[in-house]
Amino acid sequence: MGRQEKGDPGQGKQPFLTGPPFYLPEFEQSYRYIIDEYEVEPREIGIFIPCAVRKPYSTSPSHQLIRMIISQVLTPSQYHIIVFGTCGIVPAELEEMYPYAHYQYMLGKCTDEMIRQDFLRIETGRVAGYLEKTRDAYRYRIGYCLGLFREALIRGSEQAKVSIDLILPSRDRINKIIEEEDCSFQEGSLSMDEYLGEFCENLIRFRNSLENGSGP
Repeated sequence: MGRQEKGDPGQGKQPFLTGPPFYLPEFEQSYRYIIDEYEVEPREIGIFIPCAVRKPYSTSPSHQLIRMIISQVLTPSQYHIIVFGTCGIVPAELEEMYPYAHYQYMLGKCTDEMIRQDFLRIETGRVAGYLEKTRDAYRYRIGYCLGLFREALIRGSEQAKVSIDLILPSRDRINKIIEEEDCSFQEGSLSMDEYLGEFCENLIRFRNSLENGSGP
């Protein structure tokens, strides 16, 4: 873990953080601000997506693809995007707040099982805390995630006793990718056409069920 000085327009000099961010006090302090002080504006749907290597997150190619699909299916007043993962958990509109735009880390490249398990434990707690805080802020919750991020979201949901109404990609689609595709990571990338297509189809189905009054 380390810190390097890096300029940040509008905020002066802020330390650029390296190493696993979930251990760093800066991320715990920012998490506590979100839980204890930040007011989350209620929306019908909360959509949870993983953090990205490129900062701010919304500039990453994967987030742009995911956001494009969401914006084509839902109206802005219907949903709220929440980013989670090695950053902890943060409403997307705070993506430029320190330290969320000031770190570089890829959990997927980590081979230390102790660090991976620490991440799962810490992130599960942070997800649970956010779900508890926003219990009444969202009517429905959707997750689009893979791997340890997905496991943390599921465990956090169970710990908080707040359900995730739809989690994608589906297990069947993930298993198909594992069996048939030659990917850098076992489950592939969320920006793969197979995953994005399923996400779009299910988001449309989810929207239609709400419009029909039948619920998800």
